[in-house]
Amino acid sequence: YQALIQKYPGTPASASASLLLADAQRKEKKFSEANTTLQSFVDKNQGHEFVPTAKLAMAGNLESMGKADEALDQYQQVASRYPRSYSAPLALISEVSLLKTKGRNDEARQVCERVMTDYRESLLATEAARQLRLLKPVTQTERAPAPSGQGTTSTPPPLLTAPANGLIVPPANPMPAAPPQPVPSGGKPH
Repeated sequence: YQALIQKYPGTPASASASLLLADAQRKEKKFSEANTTLQSFVDKNQGHEFVPTAKLAMAGNLESMGKADEALDQYQQVASRYPRSYSAPLALISEVSLLKTKGRNDEARQVCERVMTDYRESLLATEAARQLRLLKPVTQTERAPAPSGQGTTSTPPPLLTAPANGLIVPPANPMPAAPPQPVPSGGKPH
């Protein structure tokens, strides 16, 4: 890839080789080198359709290097600078996990709501809705349990539960379904 980049600078082949080289570097866990390659691609190809994708990859590499603040900043830049690209909702969803890790759940909720509003046609709107359900506000009873035997009351089961695997499953119905109505001999129910 490097030979192609050097031999044919400014060509579509060179741009593609840069992206492929950065991917190979990332796979080898050479995140810093991958970001240098991606930044070079961005600098040389300002109008290229993959610039938002390259910047998104750079944010992911920063996150892999443990540079959460820089990654968060990069995700925010991608979402604000390229709001019409397919990378924007992905950058926003990526922000959510970093914000949750930092305990900034209110901001994470706002980002989820933004994805659901601004990118409702995107497949990521579904993921934003799922993340939003997982970010439910903490109630007073969840913060500090009552001392045992003092005023504890039972609460009804939640309408939806979120198990560890992240799938939303409705609880078992406590009321059995109504028994089927008998059908008269004419074959039509009354």
